[in-house]
Amino acid sequence: MSLLQKMPYIAEPKKKNRWLVRFPSSLGIQEWWLSSASRPSMTISPVEIPFLNTSTYVSGRFTWEAMDITFRDPIGPSAMQALMEWTRLHAESVTGRMGYAAGYKKNLEIEMLDPSGVVVEKWVLEGSMITSISGGDLSMDDDGLAEITINVQMDRAILLF
Repeated sequence: MSLLQKMPYIAEPKKKNRWLVRFPSSLGIQEWWLSSASRPSMTISPVEIPFLNTSTYVSGRFTWEAMDITFRDPIGPSAMQALMEWTRLHAESVTGRMGYAAGYKKNLEIEMLDPSGVVVEKWVLEGSMITSISGGDLSMDDDGLAEITINVQMDRAILLF
């Protein structure tokens, strides 16, 4: 490696287009529907310790932030149908019935892949639930793909490697 080279040539960076979100097979959500997502993010609340004319801080509670996952919606099998089936486990709009957390909370996995498809980073999103679902905009002037976006809140995100 020369002094002018900023990065060793053997250090392959992770790329934003090499990833999958894996859902439990019982939901029928297929990976090829995925369009965009984000990796987990956390917020740590600062706790102030005031003393005389100043303050110091320590870590307080932390929360995992909700994340958006966007899907392409094919005619068949319908991504909207599969996502609405999961949503109905949370709340059924026809009957008003609410579901039990044991039924609607699912563990999801986010995988970052290397150029050959090997998993090089893996997150487990424990206790994930849908907090919102949007069928997206429709327009006679737009021939783009129909998309669905869900907002997912997890209890915990664990980076395995």
